[in-house]
Amino acid sequence: MNSRPKVIFFDVGNTLLFPNRERIHAPLAERGIVLEAEHLRDLECRTKNIFDGIMAGITKKNGRTDHGFWWMFYTRLLSEIGVQDDAIRDQLVASIRNSANWDMIRPGTPERLFEIGERYRLAVISNADGKIKDVLSRCGIANCFHTITDSGRVGYEKPHPEIFRQALQSMNAASEESLYVGDVYSVDYLGATGAGMQAILMDVPGAYQDRGVPRVDSLQDLQIALRNRELRKN
Repeated sequence: MNSRPKVIFFDVGNTLLFPNRERIHAPLAERGIVLEAEHLRDLECRTKNIFDGIMAGITKKNGRTDHGFWWMFYTRLLSEIGVQDDAIRDQLVASIRNSANWDMIRPGTPERLFEIGERYRLAVISNADGKIKDVLSRCGIANCFHTITDSGRVGYEKPHPEIFRQALQSMNAASEESLYVGDVYSVDYLGATGAGMQAILMDVPGAYQDRGVPRVDSLQDLQIALRNRELRKN
């Protein structure tokens, strides 16, 4: 982070809220297939790095970025567990792209956001289906944010610069005084920095430990990083 930000924008998926795997993976459970958490974590790390490589050089295009990632994730998952069924893959992709299925929240998240919000103005930028505000409300954290920019409503998905521009405009915020926190390097980190913002990765599974970019694995670690930056500026 180059300077102390005044506004912090958050991604939602895999940053503040996490997928309800039991609900999403019900079609596999019906077949008696039990997925190991370690396998899913490892696959997420591998898929993110492969996806980032594919995204290199096309970050300004406004394709269905989120769909592409999850299509790749579940194609690889089904291959690795020996299931060859495109219909199940498509069902899993559709289910995980339904914002209502992202309702798992880490303990202490509301309290951490409230504490961060005492020092910074907070907002959201999310690739979603137009209903992410409802999910944030149901999880009890929507009121932590001044604005919520949902790609399903604005018509642009990250990493397209327009979604960042509209979010900055909604907060009357300068890009250089804004920090974005998200979980995918090519979509969130490069998208935000390409829009002139500062950025840090919420790297819960450890996909980017060797990338050499700013990263944290929890809101608590983000608070520490922010405090350390303030101390260096004082």
